Amino acid sequence: MVMTSPATATAVNSVLRVPPASPAAAAAHFGASLAFHADVSDVASALAADGDPGFVLVDSRSTASWDQGHIPGAVHLPTALIPEQAPRLLDPAVPVVTYCWGPGCNGATRAALALAQLGYQVKEMLGGFEYWAREGFAFETKEGGERRAADPLTAPVDDDADCGC
Repeated sequence: MVMTSPATATAVNSVLRVPPASPAAAAAHFGASLAFHADVSDVASALAADGDPGFVLVDSRSTASWDQGHIPGAVHLPTALIPEQAPRLLDPAVPVVTYCWGPGCNGATRAALALAQLGYQVKEMLGGFEYWAREGFAFETKEGGERRAADPLTAPVDDDADCGC
């Protein structure tokens, strides 16, 4: 095995072409990221636990999208309606977690921004409804409840398995 110095590795390796941040800068960055984002599995676990999860989950999509599938217990509040409806639907003392379709959609980000501008503490659920369904969590549709098998590319397929994250 040939060992290369970091200087040699950065010259030929596109991953290290820009060196990693210092540990202190990395800790600040990743700590801040966790202050803004929540994982689908963590949201599911908090909602499934007995008692109050300490946050309200907001689906920021259209009514047609909501009818197609949404997370049980979520509040339906389309982004465009946040300024007029959030004050009557949401308690400003309770943190909000927003979601939209999935990683290819920034609707949850726009909803989080609108809520933050109104003074709410807010996080965005990474993966959105897509990853909720792909990880095998139950959801509701216009026709009733549904649950799909976990996608082995996104979640452990054994109901009792923990991803280890």
